[in-house]
Formats: sequence, C-alpha cells, structure tokens
Amino acid sequence: MTITLNGQKRELPQAQPLSELLDTLGLTGKPVVVEQNQMALLPKEILTAQVNDGDLIEIVQITAGG
Repeated sequence: MTITLNGQKRELPQAQPLSELLDTLGLTGKPVVVEQNQMALLPKEILTAQVNDGDLIEIVQITAGG
C-alpha cells in the first residue's frame, strides 16, 4: 500500500491506524498537527483515524523555541 507522507511516497505493509503510523515515526505522545487528505484532524480524531492506500498525510510536529 502506498501513501504520500509529507510530500514523499511511502510504502506501508497494510492499512493501519494513524496512531500506529505516528508510533512508527517516533511521534507518539508528541504534539503534532495531522492533515489527512487535505482535512485537518482534531486530536481525538488522530486516535481513531485509519490510514488507507492512496492517503495524503501531512504531519507537523509542534515545537517551542525562542
């Protein structure tokens, strides 16, 4: 299965929960903003969203700094 993650094609073995993808990327528990197929997800939606073949996923990690 192929998705586009932050503008790059990425192969995944199968459809999976978005939370599993975030875990694979080392982003579990970190503040992120996620867009799936050009729709911004609420934090509670990130927990229930499913990543499917052909999805366009954008993930931005929120960082503080000065």
